Amino acid sequence: MKFLCEIDATVPNDLDVHLIVDNYAKHKHETVQRWLQRNPRFTMHFVPTSCSWLNLDERFFRDLTVKRIHRDAFPSVDSLIEAIDAYVDAHNEEPKPFIWTKTADEILERVERARAALDTPSA
Repeated sequence: MKFLCEIDATVPNDLDVHLIVDNYAKHKHETVQRWLQRNPRFTMHFVPTSCSWLNLDERFFRDLTVKRIHRDAFPSVDSLIEAIDAYVDAHNEEPKPFIWTKTADEILERVERARAALDTPSA
């Protein structure tokens, strides 16, 4: 709940706020639903389980895996942790915000196409 109030305080009132979330149960809580009803400029979009590309945490871990961990050998858990820490430290030296290159409508259209494809029976 606190994060919604913080977002509300920092986003200009003339803008709509679209939140892409993946914890469906938590965001369906009665307290959150009441708050959303009182704040209609906020819209929740739930990431389908088949669309992890929308979840920025998943994107970060994909990059970590591809750029640092994949095809490497670690003789111990400690050496793996060191490699991960070094990657995160290097990433944080020059952090860059993720900027969506598609509009919300384009993203939602793609999600709907993916959902329709998943719901179509295989031949």
